[in-house]
Amino acid sequence: MSRARREKSKSNRATKVEPVNGPTRTSPHSIALLVGLAIMVALMVLVAHWPALSAQALSFDDTDYLTTNQLVQNPGLTSAYRFLVEVIEPSTVGGYYQPLSMISLMLDYTGGGRLDNLRPFHRTSLALHVCNTILVIILIYSLFKQPWAAAIVGLLFGVHPLTVETIPWVGERKTLLASFFVLWCLILYVRFSRTVNWKTYVICLSMYVLALMSKPTSMPLPFLLILLDCWPLEKLNWRRIIEKIPFFIVGGMFAIITLISQGQTAELTLQRARSPMAMPLTICHNIIFYPYKMLWPAELSSVYPFPEPLTLSNPILAVGVVGTIVLISGLVISLRWTRAFAVGWLFFFVALSPTLMVVGYSLGIAADKYVYLPSIGLLLPLAWLLGRFWSRPIRLSRVKVRRSVVLVLVLILAAAESRATRRQLVYWRDSVSLYGHMSSVAPDSAPVHNGLGLALADDGKTAEAIVHYQKALQINPRYDHANYNLANALHKLGRVDEAFTYYQLVVQVNPNYYKAYNNLGGILLAKGKNDEALEYFDKALRLHYDYPEAHTNMGVVLAGKKEFDSAINHYNKAIQLKPDYFHAHYNLANVLVKQRRINEAIREYRQALQINPGYTEARNRLNAILSERGG
Repeated sequence: MSRARREKSKSNRATKVEPVNGPTRTSPHSIALLVGLAIMVALMVLVAHWPALSAQALSFDDTDYLTTNQLVQNPGLTSAYRFLVEVIEPSTVGGYYQPLSMISLMLDYTGGGRLDNLRPFHRTSLALHVCNTILVIILIYSLFKQPWAAAIVGLLFGVHPLTVETIPWVGERKTLLASFFVLWCLILYVRFSRTVNWKTYVICLSMYVLALMSKPTSMPLPFLLILLDCWPLEKLNWRRIIEKIPFFIVGGMFAIITLISQGQTAELTLQRARSPMAMPLTICHNIIFYPYKMLWPAELSSVYPFPEPLTLSNPILAVGVVGTIVLISGLVISLRWTRAFAVGWLFFFVALSPTLMVVGYSLGIAADKYVYLPSIGLLLPLAWLLGRFWSRPIRLSRVKVRRSVVLVLVLILAAAESRATRRQLVYWRDSVSLYGHMSSVAPDSAPVHNGLGLALADDGKTAEAIVHYQKALQINPRYDHANYNLANALHKLGRVDEAFTYYQLVVQVNPNYYKAYNNLGGILLAKGKNDEALEYFDKALRLHYDYPEAHTNMGVVLAGKKEFDSAINHYNKAIQLKPDYFHAHYNLANVLVKQRRINEAIREYRQALQINPGYTEARNRLNAILSERGG
């Protein structure tokens, strides 16, 4: 071919290629193709994650989110109001303000979700994940206008095994819900950047607020918008930055709220407290660790403990530092040709920044759930490359062949990811299996051994549970949860004095551990030391007034002092918090009998027996009353 013909051919092809970041109009054919591909991807994601619906495992903080959460278990406007107004100091789940996530769990409880039936919770979470996958497809399409590129990226995101734990882990509803609103915000912002419609801007800002009310780690979103302005929108200027001021104000407010609430209700420490180099070494480790897990998702776990020693002498951390230097150098060099790789990585890094473990509020140095939304940043350059590839004229036969090859490779990769996803979901069939797997990945993690102990205790294997509590305490002697659970196990075995000692250790380590105060009071009450017991119950209620067990115990002590009206008030409060609390109904009935309020007593005995039909003493007392009345 002559040089002139080659130049003409190149010119013709150039006029056919649609700029990746240029057009704002789309053809009906392109939209129809996108819808069809999105439906296919959604079905594939459903198939990959379907076993999650049968999962019965409870993970670390599910106790706070579900098992002992009286507001979730008492659905209604009162509970929803509490979730919304408890901004600085959430009373049921220690940590940060997350009312929308809590309300969504409460609604699932209304729909039949229970400890022995987690399916309603998982059903909502799976639906959110499928929606998020579709939103990723829409976002990629809105940026690059290539349906196939958007569908491929959405598929690889949706079936990836790193997304597994956000679905069967009840407490991780917050990650899914926050990501849902963040993705909407990104999509709306892309639309706003091209139309400058201020109604769209207001809705976009509203989505940001909703994301923050679901999980405050959504705070970096204004920076993500600026990165999109830089690339692929390529509209970054001072006006665009000024437009983000309302976002920064809202994010700053939630940052203050989060720091205060986290500090008041949960442990909050900076990693530099471990050593001067802890912070940079942690960042370098995670910058390499998460992309590695995305490329090779093996031995996944909810907990990856801190490498010890946390110094450069540790080969894992040394690899992280070297890898970070090489990565940043490569990204800088890539700027000579494109911003895609640098901006994509910065998107990943900024989105990940709240969970990089610079602030140590987590169980380990990393966790799969943290990469759920940030992974989109690493997928942006892939979407860009696929968009350029699919922009080539289809009339070229070699392009058809190459596209077919790419689609086959993508399907093979998606099948491999789906297989790994299903294999990971097997561990979530029950709590013992889940923690057993985590202990194989993180054998020196105190929280994992504590969790495995709890799972074994729930299965009635108290002796085996004690072994794991003791292992947790060997790793961390000041671990309050392990001390508390060990005390419970010893108490159950009748080793009361040992249990009392461990409960005392709990409140020494954590003076706000209200459950330990209640149990200390319970032991003293059983020994007849009512006045001492009363002090402990009072302490528990001052720390956490919505604790039905402490109210019931307080009622027992007050009834023994013949302070019947006060006792009744505490029993009624316990029943209000926990309507199916057998002991509160039964003890209330006993006090009502002493006050000769027989009709009310009969009602409470019957309610107690409806909850626990096999309790002979309650039945005998009810029958005696009915016999006296001739009924």
